[in-house]
Amino acid sequence: MKLILPPILGLLLLMPQAVFAQTDTNALPWWGWAFLLFLTSFLIGIFGVLAGIGGGVLFVPLVSSFFPFHIDFVRGAGLFIALSSALAAAPGLLKANLASIKLAFPAGLIASAFSLVGAMLGLWLSALNPGYIHGSLGLLIMIIVGIMFFSKRTDYPAVNPNDKWAAFFNIGGTYIEGTTGKQIQWTVHRTLPGLFSFSLVGLLAGMFGMGAGWANVPVLNLIMGAPVKVAVATSGFILSITDSAAWFYLNKGAVLPLVVVPSMVGIILGSRIGAKLLPKVEPGLIRMILMVVLLLAGLRSFVKAFGI
Repeated sequence: MKLILPPILGLLLLMPQAVFAQTDTNALPWWGWAFLLFLTSFLIGIFGVLAGIGGGVLFVPLVSSFFPFHIDFVRGAGLFIALSSALAAAPGLLKANLASIKLAFPAGLIASAFSLVGAMLGLWLSALNPGYIHGSLGLLIMIIVGIMFFSKRTDYPAVNPNDKWAAFFNIGGTYIEGTTGKQIQWTVHRTLPGLFSFSLVGLLAGMFGMGAGWANVPVLNLIMGAPVKVAVATSGFILSITDSAAWFYLNKGAVLPLVVVPSMVGIILGSRIGAKLLPKVEPGLIRMILMVVLLLAGLRSFVKAFGI
């Protein structure tokens, strides 16, 4: 398996650059760009599952950096990809009693409201100068890499059970741990700081069209103390609410089928392949590879921001 990863990584990095280095974007027909976007999204889908961060986090920085599409179309497509993936996964997560509606509802409501503000802010900045978005995106990517590098998830965090806001919202529950068959009871603490964090998460999700799985899980697990499986599952459910900003991009004409359709098909197929490869791959290796890829994409965004 380790012999397969370097060629896939090379394709992910070099394939777009080799083609998009051409100054004449009309050198390829429309279906050529669609096919290349499908291939790139397919690889993004594989690595997104293997790294546990979802394809949406990789899609916007890579496609906006290496493809000749306007940043608004890329962000609109990114939100629809994250939204469709979340909606597909939510019923199964709820049925397994891993995703918590009591935890997702207040967090998702706050994040969704601020995601609309972020969408309006992002489109306004893009209208002023797309370089503002590219520069801000590059900075955000560096922050994501830092979170991936320094965050250490805890399977079952120690939680103070006397949080009055958790009691008010009745946040908590039980689920069956599949590896042991034991029933796990859980609750959360630091509820107000956690919910406040979702306002920033929603703002960034709407502004950059990247979804928010990269931030949801650390907030739920590290700040609020939800078990990691509950945090991951609830994060997916929250995305189905937060990514409602996708409809704002659609209403503003920033959703292009040429970008959305091949990307969505590619990421769905790649995610299925990634799910099959997941048991055979060392997660730490994949995370390190993706941090390198994101760093390169972040640097590329800075370069585009300054018109170099």
